[in-house]
Amino acid sequence: MPHPVAVMADQVPPRMVPSNYPEPFATRMQGRIKRALGNVFGLSNFGVNLTTLEPGSISALRHSHSVQDEFIYILKGAPTLVTDDGETLLRPGMCAGFPAGSQNGHHLVNRSGSAVVYLEIGDRSRDDSVLYPDDDLKAVYEDGAWHFLHKDGMPYSK
Repeated sequence: MPHPVAVMADQVPPRMVPSNYPEPFATRMQGRIKRALGNVFGLSNFGVNLTTLEPGSISALRHSHSVQDEFIYILKGAPTLVTDDGETLLRPGMCAGFPAGSQNGHHLVNRSGSAVVYLEIGDRSRDDSVLYPDDDLKAVYEDGAWHFLHKDGMPYSK
């Protein structure tokens, strides 16, 4: 199937599955809407999401990737970036990047009364793993899928 040349980003349908996390973590992603823009164009080396965070929602569990670089660019609203270094209030036009292997756990929190809209860009590195410093969770990417484990290595049941 051919890919479009251009689209209206906010018209791309939202992801059907709001989160890959197992419970009890998946429900914490309520209020997050991701539109997988990179998939529309058949991009395979990196992903691009147009993400909306409703008031009170978070972008992800606080995390860091072993081999994936991540980048965010704020388009609308004022989210709080939470990292190992503390909190930073962001506004439109600001961006942040997280190099692979930095182990700097990060996520966005929308503590405002208005929606936040931002672009998130990440590579699609194989053999990635993710640390979640605040939760009993770790993830490994194997055989084309994410597998979620407790920090002691026991898998989460589906």
